[in-house]
Amino acid sequence: MTLPIAYMAPKDWYKAYLIHPETVEIEGMESFEKQTFRNRCLISTPDGPLTLSVPVKKVEHKQLTRDMEISYQTRWQHQHWISLVSAYKHTPFFGYYEDYFKPFYEKEYRFLWDLNSEIHETIMALLRNLSPTLSQRERVKFAYKATEDWRGEELNRFFGDGKSILDELFEFGPETTDHLR
Repeated sequence: MTLPIAYMAPKDWYKAYLIHPETVEIEGMESFEKQTFRNRCLISTPDGPLTLSVPVKKVEHKQLTRDMEISYQTRWQHQHWISLVSAYKHTPFFGYYEDYFKPFYEKEYRFLWDLNSEIHETIMALLRNLSPTLSQRERVKFAYKATEDWRGEELNRFFGDGKSILDELFEFGPETTDHLR
């Protein structure tokens, strides 16, 4: 199965991934589509769902997802971190996991692929109840053969309500994997 890379992917993306993780490839060779989960996530807040979007540099022609560069013209990292803290600070497991996520909002990544891959590796380690260290990280596999592009509406049909895995992870902690199954 081939899945598109996603920014703090939806819980249904992880459900699909966890079925057969050894056979899943994460696509990086398709054309980047705007307004998809590649650079956006949806989190739950007390005031309702909130979309967080990683700004990417504008390009004049189609570009591969793996080559999309992140724009730092706005303070998006600060805004995202404040939103995550505000949304999840009262959940049972945010305090246990926040130190794993905060570094993503302190380090500047050149490529969206790199940011998303490292977030995915951290989430997978937490879902497997491992400490996310370099020696234990799961390596993300590229799908070097371009597949059919994932359009935004297809993603929405495939990934249900689109709520980020963070909703589950901060609520259920080490039991998240069992809860997803």
